[in-house]
Order: sequence, then C-alpha cells, then structure tokens
Amino acid sequence: MSVGFRAVQWNRDKLIYDGILLVAIAIYTSVFAAISWQLFPPKNIPDAIDIGIQTSGTCAFLMISIILSIGPLSRLNRRFLPLLYNRRHFGVLAFTVAALHVGFLLSWYIVQGNLPNLAVELTTWKDYAKFIGFPFKVFGIAAFLIFFVMAATSHDFWLMFLTPRAWKAIHMAIYVAYGLVVMHVALGSMQDKAQSPFVPLLLVGGFGSVVVLHLMAGWREWGVDKGIAVNSEGWIVVGVPDSIPDKGARIVVAPGGERIAVFRDGNQIGALTNLCAHQQGPLGEGRIIDGCVTCPWHGYQYRLSDGCAPAPFTEKLTTYRIRLSHGLVEVDPRPLAPGTPAAITYP
Repeated sequence: MSVGFRAVQWNRDKLIYDGILLVAIAIYTSVFAAISWQLFPPKNIPDAIDIGIQTSGTCAFLMISIILSIGPLSRLNRRFLPLLYNRRHFGVLAFTVAALHVGFLLSWYIVQGNLPNLAVELTTWKDYAKFIGFPFKVFGIAAFLIFFVMAATSHDFWLMFLTPRAWKAIHMAIYVAYGLVVMHVALGSMQDKAQSPFVPLLLVGGFGSVVVLHLMAGWREWGVDKGIAVNSEGWIVVGVPDSIPDKGARIVVAPGGERIAVFRDGNQIGALTNLCAHQQGPLGEGRIIDGCVTCPWHGYQYRLSDGCAPAPFTEKLTTYRIRLSHGLVEVDPRPLAPGTPAAITYP
C-alpha cells in the first residue's frame, strides 16, 4: 500500500470523551422513549416501532446540531476546544444513531408488509410538486448517504490518501446534509398530525442555535480579516513585537485572502500558513508548546523556525519572510516553499 497511516492512539481523554457521549445517548434515548411510551401508549407493534423512530431521529438531529455548534463555540471561547479534539468520534456515533433511525423506519414498513409502498412513495413524481404531501423521506435518505460517506472516510488513512484539502471538502458536505435533515424533519412534522410539539421545538432550537453561533463566529472572523495595512513594498505591517502574544500568534491576511499566523516565542518571530497540514485547522489559534507551534484541533506540532514537524513526522508548512523595520514586525505575503527557514530573532 502506497499510503501510510498511523493507528489511532487511545488515551484517557478520548476514553472519557467517548464514555460521556455513550452515557448521554443512553440517557436521552431512555428518557425520550419512556416519556413517549407514557404519553402515547403503543397499541400495537408498529406504534412501538414508531417510538423508536422518533427517539433515534430526534437524538441524531440533536447530535448533529451539537457537532455543528462545536466549531463556532471553540472559535468564540477556547474553553470549548476539548470538545473539538474528538469531534470525529462524535460524528461517527451520530451516524450510528441515524442508521438506527433508518433501521426502525424500515422495520415499521416490514412489520406491516408495506415495504413496497416506500418505493411507491418515493417514485410518485407528481407528489414532488406539492408542499404538504412532498415525499420528505427522500431528504433523509440523501442526508444519510452523505453521513455514510463521511463516517466511512473518517479515519486518518483517508485523510492522508485523499489529501487534507480534498478530505476537508468532502466533510464540509455536513452542512448540505444538515440542511437536508432540517427539511426532512420540518416536512415530516407538518405532515404528521399526531406529532408531539417537542419535535418542532427541537428543530427550531437546534437549527436556530447553529445559525446564531455561526453568525457570531463569522462576525469575529470578519474582524480579523479587515484593517490589514500593507506598506509601499507590499509587506504586511503586523505591529510592534510585543503586540504578538508570547507563545501565541496574531493572524494577518494577505491581499489574496490567505491567512498567515505570525507567532512569537520569546524574542523569536516566525510566520506560517494558518492551515494545519492535518485537517487544515486554524493553526494561529494554537499555542507554542514544548518549543513547537501546536494546532488547537488535534495537537499537530511544527517548528517555528522552518514550519517542519519534529522527527519522526514529515509534514511541512508554508513559511513567510519576516523582518523588523522601524520597530515594527512586517511579513512578506509571498509564500516560501514548505519547510523553508524564515524566522528571525530580534534584540
């Protein structure tokens, strides 16, 4: 095999993270199913399966909403970063719960001997021109297929095989899938007269929270992108050295839109691309730990002097020339080859 990969290294934090997720899923599904059983006692097997459909479906939707909220939350407050480290585990578990939802749905049709009716429902083309009566399950099926591709390619082997840029592009499809899920749940709620008010409330609360958090994080990022000063030679003015936090970075934006992370480690200053080689995480939001720039997402590390990962790792980042002019740190927005030494030491 031409592409190498490293086995997942389990540690205490990962085990705790996954343990909390599993306990939370167990509590939610147990409580939701118990309340539904009490409020709407099933009269037959299909009714009992229907409770399973709603329990797994609402759980999957809630999980996906939380997953999409973790990114903006960690941008707004670093205390949420621990939730980001194993977000892929969260995503795979969400797919598993969604698969359970699909299994309950198919069981509901099979128990009644109506499985062929599902195919008829999805291929009655005139219904696609309706609003109430639209075959909303097609949105759920499309979303499920996207989640399947994401879950199947979640391992780092696929990240390296596909390259980080292509892998990230595939996994950004979660927003498409989420939009499909929202339409699936919304139309399903409107067409189900016996639906409890909890589902519409969950839909509005989950979708609303995701939208608001992304708008807040986007506003913060817009603040980073504006007000970049470029001198007559085309260099970006960062500011005095002390304006760069020690062991941290200031992010500046090149005229073409590329983000550059300017780090300071004591009296050493260097500039690297803001994209981590692992999953293109926001490197400039990380810190210098053990002498290396450390990505806040998954802890990948690079030397400040040349952007190279310490041995035995081989990743290399794009670097940028740095200079001190009239007491101000300036960075050349023209990128150097990955791994090129470019850091400076000032008095």
